[in-house]
Amino acid sequence: MTPRNRTRNRIALILVVAVFIVPFLGTWFLSTTGWRPQGMRNFGTLIEPPRDLGGARFVLADGSALAWKDANWSWTVVALPGAECAQSCLQKLDELRRVRLTLNRNAARVRLLVLADLPDDELAALAPMQSARDADGALAAYRPSAADALAVVFIDPHGFLVLSHPSGYDANKLRKDLERAIKS
Repeated sequence: MTPRNRTRNRIALILVVAVFIVPFLGTWFLSTTGWRPQGMRNFGTLIEPPRDLGGARFVLADGSALAWKDANWSWTVVALPGAECAQSCLQKLDELRRVRLTLNRNAARVRLLVLADLPDDELAALAPMQSARDADGALAAYRPSAADALAVVFIDPHGFLVLSHPSGYDANKLRKDLERAIKS
């Protein structure tokens, strides 16, 4: 083998190795610097580490306890109204109900829950939303301070609080977060 062929072979070997190693080095660099692609970002606030709500008591309007690990549901979206749920709050609750409907075939994988005592006629208009009471105050920190405001939190199928949207959230962004959560 001539020195010229050896040089060509070495260059070819280095290029083949570089084709496989450079993407790994690039990925490592981007992940250590904290860069994330725009499509992988949440619009709500990610709760890290997720809070386990399995031991917290939530009582439904009929007096039964809420079971987080229910085979019929995947995710629970909890609406947290302020001290008084008036017109603006009720509009946001209806908007939340419509967000669930836009999920089409995945709508059945989302359970809507409002932590407030609403009159029966208002609750019926928001069906399939259920009313409940947070007996232990586990989600009190996420409630808005304004009287007629609404905040929303996502709870995964195992009872872990994973994402929150404070009052004034954008329904389209909430829908995108919900779609990503259901597909994961």
